[in-house]
Amino acid sequence: MKRKVIIIGSGPAGLTAAIYAARADLKPLVIAGITWGGQLMSTTEIENFPGFIEGIEGPELMNNMMEQAKRFGAEVVFENATQVINNKNSRIVKTYENEYEADSVILATGATPRRLNVEGEDKFYGRGVSTCATCDGAFYKEKTVAVIGGGDSAMEDATFLTRFAKRVYLIHRRAEFRASPIMINRALNNPKIEVLYNTEVREIEGENKVSSIKLFNNQDNSEKSLEVDGVFLAIGHIPVTDFLENQIALTDEGYIKSDDGVHTSMDGIFVAGDVEDHKYRQAITAAGAGCKAALEVQKWLEKLED
Repeated sequence: MKRKVIIIGSGPAGLTAAIYAARADLKPLVIAGITWGGQLMSTTEIENFPGFIEGIEGPELMNNMMEQAKRFGAEVVFENATQVINNKNSRIVKTYENEYEADSVILATGATPRRLNVEGEDKFYGRGVSTCATCDGAFYKEKTVAVIGGGDSAMEDATFLTRFAKRVYLIHRRAEFRASPIMINRALNNPKIEVLYNTEVREIEGENKVSSIKLFNNQDNSEKSLEVDGVFLAIGHIPVTDFLENQIALTDEGYIKSDDGVHTSMDGIFVAGDVEDHKYRQAITAAGAGCKAALEVQKWLEKLED
């Protein structure tokens, strides 16, 4: 059966697109992935998503979005997309199990934060280890935190966290930062930020919460333990675009190219969320992008019928 629209991804962008598309009677098919829900599935409390005065758990928010999409008629399959083929009159999406056809496709596969792959990281991920300073910074008022990274994101996160934390350690494995000079100067001139160069995190320690990190100095081969209450990873993201196989124009970093955050290089294929947006990376901006993508698909389909 040929669908009007297939949505690949089930984070805030994909599920918001599904809600809007379903309410427009487009009967969308959501290819949610085997592991569905995006990054929020590993997030504990979300306090900055509008409408939840006391906050909401990440998995609860995503489950609500999923059930809302289903309520309006979205069909969901928990499969991983392996290929998108753009034909003249239709789009084909392949998974390991099946092959689906549609008039249009919304790509909302998101981006995966790069990880340190050290002991303790998985244990405390979402509970003391974060990849989003703007999301979780307010939880660390008058506490000590560490930011790992050396690019603009690390500088920005460290500077932002000084609004809340009493001390911010900026930890970089090299002797020099790769960030822009203005961002570096802003961080270095902040009295709350202490920089540790040539330093690598070897372990994140704690019992029920993060209490310290084990550090290795790659210049003198020394080790030490540093007491911190939270760890923020700012070492980049990996957009989930490996399955596209040159069907869509990508940036050098692998994000989907789009002039307006919605349209891709291929007619009939649209984009929403962190797989395109490498700047904001917020649940609410991803949801907004999903809304825009669904509305643009609706207009595009109407033109097809004219």
